[in-house]
Amino acid sequence: MPAFITIGRVLFAVLFIFSGASKLLDLAATTQMISTKVAIPEMLTVYTTQLEGMTGMPTAQLLAIAAAAVELICGLAIALNFGARFFAIVLILFVIVATFYAHDFWNQSGPEQKNNMIHALKNLSLVGALFIIAGIGRGPRNDPGYTDV
Repeated sequence: MPAFITIGRVLFAVLFIFSGASKLLDLAATTQMISTKVAIPEMLTVYTTQLEGMTGMPTAQLLAIAAAAVELICGLAIALNFGARFFAIVLILFVIVATFYAHDFWNQSGPEQKNNMIHALKNLSLVGALFIIAGIGRGPRNDPGYTDV
């Protein structure tokens, strides 16, 4: 059974590794998508303006880099079984936020609504798998409460 868990964890992580790398390789498209979907709250604009001044990049581009880094780093960590529980929890939060901003089917109609609902449900499944990874952690434990079926 531990081999199945390892293979499953690596195959699962490929999605996040590929997605993070794709975002970095096409940073302009990722930035464009974020700029159309994400609205920065008014109370944060003071801080985002400071960040833009320090980095010389717009907030959308900073968010694109952050999103790509989160997916890539967390995906690699889960695949390599390094801090799998922690990085799975980080990805749970990331996927929930990304689903809210990128797949807002409740604001759409027609084929676009159906497509985004399917993506949102897919992301819900990913969150479920991430909870499993967070629950398993590094793998089977030798404690009396854990039984391998």
